[in-house]
Amino acid sequence: MERRNLGEKLGLQDDLIIKACSLSMNAHNSVTSTFLLDKTHSSSHAVFAFPGSWSIENWFSCKPFGSSDINRSLFPSLRSVGNAETAVVNESFLRQFETILRASNLQEEVRNAMAENKQIVFTGHSSGGAVAILATIWLLEHYKQKEQTQNAPVCVTFGSPLIGDRVFGHAIRRENWDHLFIHFITRYDIVPRISLAPLSAIERELPTILCFFNPNSAYFRQEEIGRAQEAAVFFSTVMRNASSVTSHAACLYMGSTNLILKSLTSFVELSPYKPFGTYIFCTGSGKMVTVKNPDAVLQMFFHCLQLNPEEDIRNVAHRSLQDHFAYKPEVQGGLQRQDTVYLENLEHVPLSIDGADNDEKRLIDMALNNLGLSTRARICLRAAGELEKQNLQNQDKIDANFSKIEEGLSMLYAYRATSEVLEVGYYDAFKFQRKTDDFNANVKRLELAGMWDEIIEMLKRYELPDGFEARKQWVELGTKYRRLVEPLDIANYYRHSKNDDTGPYMIKGRPRRYRYTQRWLEHYCNMPPDSCLESCFWAEVEELCRDDGSKSLFQETKERILRLESEIERWVSRGEISQDVFLEESTFVKWWKKLPPQHRAVSCIATLIDAARKKNPSTS
Repeated sequence: MERRNLGEKLGLQDDLIIKACSLSMNAHNSVTSTFLLDKTHSSSHAVFAFPGSWSIENWFSCKPFGSSDINRSLFPSLRSVGNAETAVVNESFLRQFETILRASNLQEEVRNAMAENKQIVFTGHSSGGAVAILATIWLLEHYKQKEQTQNAPVCVTFGSPLIGDRVFGHAIRRENWDHLFIHFITRYDIVPRISLAPLSAIERELPTILCFFNPNSAYFRQEEIGRAQEAAVFFSTVMRNASSVTSHAACLYMGSTNLILKSLTSFVELSPYKPFGTYIFCTGSGKMVTVKNPDAVLQMFFHCLQLNPEEDIRNVAHRSLQDHFAYKPEVQGGLQRQDTVYLENLEHVPLSIDGADNDEKRLIDMALNNLGLSTRARICLRAAGELEKQNLQNQDKIDANFSKIEEGLSMLYAYRATSEVLEVGYYDAFKFQRKTDDFNANVKRLELAGMWDEIIEMLKRYELPDGFEARKQWVELGTKYRRLVEPLDIANYYRHSKNDDTGPYMIKGRPRRYRYTQRWLEHYCNMPPDSCLESCFWAEVEELCRDDGSKSLFQETKERILRLESEIERWVSRGEISQDVFLEESTFVKWWKKLPPQHRAVSCIATLIDAARKKNPSTS
């Protein structure tokens, strides 16, 4: 936790942040523009600002929270890789961006700016910030496909509502895009909290509130609206729902095992939306507090807006609307003053002035006081920090097993080589379990399974840092493990005839550890799903072996056989499956030789099998 120049810390010049803020407010007041563009010849930046929208349908497409799965064709990275969960997004904001992309000249202007080698900044105030977020991710997806790393786009929002769920933020952090999203929030602004309430709870008051924000409305910024009973009811309802969301989250951070907590979400539907990126909270006194931990940000959304006993709820509700327009003076004042606190080691946040035992902690305590954060709020921040720390410790524990996994794989590589020397493929040797080496290989397979299953369980529960599945060394190790060891799992499955009781391996028997590591590679290499099934080769062979080789059954399975042969040719050319599959005594070759002679004569793998036979004539 330290004090540094905000622009330097964010990687943006102060005047660029001020320009983004000014252009965002201009876009908010724009009547007809789809977006505003500031791209002067002398500037190294092109700033695109999006206006907000002010009908209920522009905020909630449906009940309860207006959410839907993300458009995977536009945003292929917005998913959990191993868990195969698609990110959830606010559907109304997604539709607005899709309309802008389709019906405006945004794509053309972005291409022009890129051709001029300008860094692109997407910005927006209110729901315009939500559109800016999606525009940034859209362009980042383009950069990823082109493998560009220079001049990545940046997103700066002001009073933006939340737009995505936990998987949404998880994917942003996994892709290492998190630092490119910067969100300014004034302490009292209600708009960033609106997404925490279901439409059914605020449906009556929301049209009036949106009129207050709408520059085309006769009620734009009218004090009579801000001080009306509807505003107070709206404020209370949003904050009550924010309390439910943050209290539930805090209990999870703290490891609560209360059964009531587990059953809460079965009868109270909580908002799916979560923060991501860097948040800068403007205190209203010239100070700014910067937070990156998404769980801590969520807690601050609620705790910064707790009423003091002497405060009138109508006055606070009015301020919560007025503060939505306070970004220009707040941001300019904060950047001029450069009085910014960075909350980076949250587990050490002082609970009170008594706990502030040095100057740095005293400055933090003052800033948290300016945000109205009570002792309870600070305990929640500490819990969020401890959760982040625990995930890092889990990763350290997993990393400590890296060399053990490599040693286990080395033993199995030696087992495969020995089996090949004996002119028996390691798949068949393992399946029949005739030697001590086969037994030892099975023991090692089980040891490795335990280590990998521990990793998968942590990933399933999001107990590892978000970037774990994108770490090159683990993607490569997972691929080696899958290609070498999954054939042994398949051999074990069919050796015990589990297919008769349970069903085919690929449908009923394949462990998650292989599905996850396969998806890691496909994601890392930007490949379509199920592009890397080479480790499942033997499962398809075993299923085809159920065919007795008759002509009628061959015709029924011909398409599968042709597809498998084509895949084998590709896998062998890439070194993704070993040559021992072509040994004369392998299950695969024995099955293949039962196919009709007419088919074998023209098969694309006939030369591979013939070459293996000539290389090992003693088995012919």
